Amino acid sequence: MSEPFSSTPPAPAGDSVVSAVHCRVFKIPTDQPEADGTLEWSATTIVLVEATCGDTTGIGWTYAGAGCRAVVENELAGVIIGADPMDVPGVNEGMVRACRNLGRPGLAGCAVSACDMALWDLKARLLELPLCSLLGRCRPCIPVYGSGGFTTYSDATTRSQLESWVDGLGISKVKIKIGESWGHCEARDLERMALARRVVGDEVELLVDANGGYSVKQAIRVGRRAAAEHGIVWFEEPVSSDNLAGLHEVRDQVSPDVAAGEYGYDEPYFARMIAAGAVDCLQVDATRCGGYTCWIRAAAIAAASGLQVSAHCAPALHAHVCGSVPNIRHIEYFHDHSRIEAMLFDGNLRPACGELVPDSSAPGNGYLLKENDAEPYRIA
Repeated sequence: MSEPFSSTPPAPAGDSVVSAVHCRVFKIPTDQPEADGTLEWSATTIVLVEATCGDTTGIGWTYAGAGCRAVVENELAGVIIGADPMDVPGVNEGMVRACRNLGRPGLAGCAVSACDMALWDLKARLLELPLCSLLGRCRPCIPVYGSGGFTTYSDATTRSQLESWVDGLGISKVKIKIGESWGHCEARDLERMALARRVVGDEVELLVDANGGYSVKQAIRVGRRAAAEHGIVWFEEPVSSDNLAGLHEVRDQVSPDVAAGEYGYDEPYFARMIAAGAVDCLQVDATRCGGYTCWIRAAAIAAASGLQVSAHCAPALHAHVCGSVPNIRHIEYFHDHSRIEAMLFDGNLRPACGELVPDSSAPGNGYLLKENDAEPYRIA
């Protein structure tokens, strides 16, 4: 009879255990005001976790609130310190159990995710392997789509951003935000889609994201016009991702692929979304769902139903793991996160011909924090 799972896996002796966990928080102002269909913001918070074994440190991060730090230090560090860095799935399960009374969705899930990715990075660095080799490769490079096009942007700013992706980086897929002001600016949404199509031409795939701003009937009406008039191929969160029946109805009534899943914090969330027939492509975010451990599981759940997955935001963190699954469609090259990751980390990846290629020349994820550049943005 097998032994029951322990929330604190037995640790090996000596220097082969995780000896320290540190967490720092940085708040980066946006380069200009930003908004989508249902939210506006002026800064992005990144929570960085460092896990150390001997002289080796792995890093991971999440984009969430500063409260994640308290979860890492008060709830998760006790599970991680003393654990075998080779046993990341076991530590992940211990972290999830430690957060039982906090509730996994939200800050707790983001904290677990950052720690999990730091541990995978640590393991790869200890083994002197690039993370993509440790996870295993299905493909050497992963397509990206340029993502931004905020509803606060002027036409000139939208044009400039689209041109930087298509002409500057060779990206053949781009996405803009619609659903402005909870769907109260439908005419402007359609005008901005028309602008985007004029800028990128007919050969570039055009994606839109309503961030749950529309009602079901409105989403169907806009989705049909978007496809017929502007060739939209991807309709993200046309209604709230909590409304699985509504997503299913929209999916049945429009031709663009309906996508959602970025707010998934555990595996059952993704299973429910797929079982409801709510999406054509499942979005999964490693900074929320439980890190690489759970991202790979979510991709497997999607594969079992014949669906592809798309990595939501945090392109630097997703490059290695996305190459490890056969049903990856693309990575979101999100403006805020790609800008921050380039600002704060050496080794940050940049698309070439519309694809990200994981760095196989450096151990782990290949990223190093630029301490001097990051320090001015650190918050207590």
